[in-house]
Amino acid sequence: MKKSRTVFEEESELSGRVRVVDYRTERRLIVGGDILSVYPLDGNWSRVRQEYWWRALTLAPARAEVLLIGLGGGTQVHLLERLARPRLVTVIERDPVIVRVACEWFGLRGVGRLELLCDDAERVVPALADAGRRFDFVMEDATYAEPPERAVPLARAVVPLVAPRGRLVINRHRRGDASRLAAALRRRFREVRLRRVRRGGENTLICCVDPNQPARVTRGGRQRPGSLL
Repeated sequence: MKKSRTVFEEESELSGRVRVVDYRTERRLIVGGDILSVYPLDGNWSRVRQEYWWRALTLAPARAEVLLIGLGGGTQVHLLERLARPRLVTVIERDPVIVRVACEWFGLRGVGRLELLCDDAERVVPALADAGRRFDFVMEDATYAEPPERAVPLARAVVPLVAPRGRLVINRHRRGDASRLAAALRRRFREVRLRRVRRGGENTLICCVDPNQPARVTRGGRQRPGSLL
């Protein structure tokens, strides 16, 4: 018997070949040959405890307002429901095909308190900042293997969205620029740490806690808390 079968496949203009594959008791979202998300068909989420999704989301405070940049199949949304019971999860995903697949094949239609924003993060992030939105926990998972020219500006743009005493986690490939990006963020947060998910793995998490709130001078000469940028 075959151990896996493709249950859905579509060519996306933005992401390329998108496949949903059932492997034993696990459903997988595969894009360009890479597994972006998993969904246990038997409801057993314990198998992902050693993966970066679980490790990153254990930093999310309970009952938080959460921003996820990058949706995939929504593995992180489901895990947040189990780990933190967030008040609201806002997700930025640029590809409408991925959004549709996540809703139809990975159980997102049944998740409450979910806000999906379908557009490029480079446009949505500044718009959220201009609207005064703030989040207790932000997970940036869209520039995992992108060059620094895209990853660093997006990381800096996300900082104003992190609420006081909030947390930001960025997932980067171990061969990427995690150290450089962490160094760029250290003056923006009280604490910045690098975490290798596991020995031999490819994921490095940049974990930032408690954004600084530098003062800026108003027209009247008085100082008050201001923007981080």
